[in-house]
Amino acid sequence: MKSRSESLIRLKKFQVDEHRRAVSQIEMMIADFERMAAELDQQIELEHNKTGISDASHFAYSTFAKAALQRRDNLLASAEDMREKLESAQDQLAESLEELKKVETLSEREQQRARAGELKREQAEYDEIARFRHGKR
Repeated sequence: MKSRSESLIRLKKFQVDEHRRAVSQIEMMIADFERMAAELDQQIELEHNKTGISDASHFAYSTFAKAALQRRDNLLASAEDMREKLESAQDQLAESLEELKKVETLSEREQQRARAGELKREQAEYDEIARFRHGKR
């Protein structure tokens, strides 16, 4: 019984670790997307300063700036999509943490019951010894 509950606890801990890793990876991806978008913003601003044209609808607007704007928008959209995945991953992590707590609590209760049973058996043995000694006198 003990090894089964220990195996289940190990499995639940592994699942918690996996969900934590997933959350961490998604958070890193979001941060990377936002960092790259900020870098593109800087490049776009430099291009605007260089050309003197900041209106994207202007006929002489820089093609580099247009492409950078599109890449930035794509990165920000990807970051937003990843935020939705992050929320889902955080929910899964919370669920796996709850499951781990339940399994640990059940295991602890089983151990307490087993200890109580051992104490009862020991007490019964002591009582038997006492009866034997008392009866002998």
